[in-house]
Amino acid sequence: MAKAYLVGSGIASLSAAAFLIREAGFSGDDIVILEEQDREGGSLDAAGSPETGYTMRGGRMFEVHFECTYDLLSSIPSLDDPSKSVTEDTFAFHDAFAWNDHARLVDVAGKVIDAHAMTFSERDRLELVTCVATPEHKLDGKRIADLFHPDFFSTNFWAMWCTTFAFEPWHSAIEFRRYLNRFVHLFKTFDSMSGIYRTRFNQFDSIVRPLHAWLTEQGVTLRLGTRVTDLGLAPGDRLTVESITVERAGRSERITLEDGDLVMVTNGSMTANSTLGSTDTVPALDAGTRSGAWQLWETLAAKRAGLGDPRVFDSTPNDSTWESFTVTTKDPSFFQLMEKFSGSEAGKGGLITFKDSGWLLTIVLNHQPHFREQPEDTFVWWGYALFPDKEGDFVKKKMRDCTGREILDEVLQHLPFEQEQRAGIRDASIVIPALMPYITSQFLVRRSGDRPPVVPENSTNLAFIGQYAEVPDDVVFTVEYSVRTAWTAVAQLLGLDRQPPAVFKGAHDPKVLVEALQTLHRR
Repeated sequence: MAKAYLVGSGIASLSAAAFLIREAGFSGDDIVILEEQDREGGSLDAAGSPETGYTMRGGRMFEVHFECTYDLLSSIPSLDDPSKSVTEDTFAFHDAFAWNDHARLVDVAGKVIDAHAMTFSERDRLELVTCVATPEHKLDGKRIADLFHPDFFSTNFWAMWCTTFAFEPWHSAIEFRRYLNRFVHLFKTFDSMSGIYRTRFNQFDSIVRPLHAWLTEQGVTLRLGTRVTDLGLAPGDRLTVESITVERAGRSERITLEDGDLVMVTNGSMTANSTLGSTDTVPALDAGTRSGAWQLWETLAAKRAGLGDPRVFDSTPNDSTWESFTVTTKDPSFFQLMEKFSGSEAGKGGLITFKDSGWLLTIVLNHQPHFREQPEDTFVWWGYALFPDKEGDFVKKKMRDCTGREILDEVLQHLPFEQEQRAGIRDASIVIPALMPYITSQFLVRRSGDRPPVVPENSTNLAFIGQYAEVPDDVVFTVEYSVRTAWTAVAQLLGLDRQPPAVFKGAHDPKVLVEALQTLHRR
């Protein structure tokens, strides 16, 4: 019986394992997941306790047209109610706690900005429409900043867009154009964020844990602490993996593949080399050591043409670094004050961005509990900043040089709270910052071919999955992208009739286009 070896245990590999079972009839006993870290889930991580503080490097947003993700998770029972699927639970949660943001942008004085107005000039609108209409191949090697006047980056639209999706002006114009086309149907509700979906808990608890539990029940093997260092390729024009070399507990091991065996590799990692700080310590920047995901891709790309160029994504961490932070407290004061300030109940307000802050800070109060085992008397909220290398407005240091307490102090001073209230919140909070040198590396300026196809030309048993494999038209930095690559890999390698659903293209709907154009003219 054929076996499948999946490198990495992020959402792409977990999804691929599920599709192998559901779509291709594989037995779970014939699927092996090889994971370098000591925990499954990849970038969909979350951990901690009320005593030590909770932490999550990020949170993924969803929307109604994540067709591949919802199809997959419709097969996976929810951990909280096994009679419901994860998809059903996600939709039910959205119905009960939909976002309706009343304080999407906040100015330097701590006052809510009217974010309904996009604040475009005619030039901004023309440049935006031109970007959308430009064929992708003409944007090879171009930055977003190459297409727009500097004034564009001071508009309300850009402040909301870049902090919703984590774009920087120096990022790829190709990726920006894809996002504009892919999410054009969200334009009309962009200020309220009502078109955004969230899972009931963080994505590790709501997606990874139930998916992993289901795979375990099917007999799938997960080998943690196992680093894949090389794939042995057969000679000749056809791309066939003959062996897998792994390191485990300091020892090297070679896995020999049989005819019909499959290998799917998560190439690259946006959370590689992430480091955590604490309330009183600064996270150390670590961009020197090479994670297995990057190193394996570099090894393979050096062997064969057509497998992409990892150097485009992993050689300039200064262009892809930002920092997040998770705050844990038993004092409800911050939540109470923020609900009054924002006009939204916690969990229904969406993102709040301090538009003029030096770090470009954004925070969000999640629905509580945000962790499955989180006690009722504990509150968790999250934030991040796109410019951790700039000086704060109140804490006169670069964010990356700040402790968790200093980061919290910067946030609080952007809000119109009393000094006594701020001090109480600071004293009652545990703050864990996370510095991530490759978090937006998938957005870096690229050209066609820099990402390998999911199934490379002439491949007989090798596929690439995850954020650094190429899927035409779809957008990276989403769970949907990883799930789509997994489904594509399984369907193409095994020649299945059932293929992933087409990428949603709202721009083909005249009603959506009219609504989007009306949004661009809001004043």
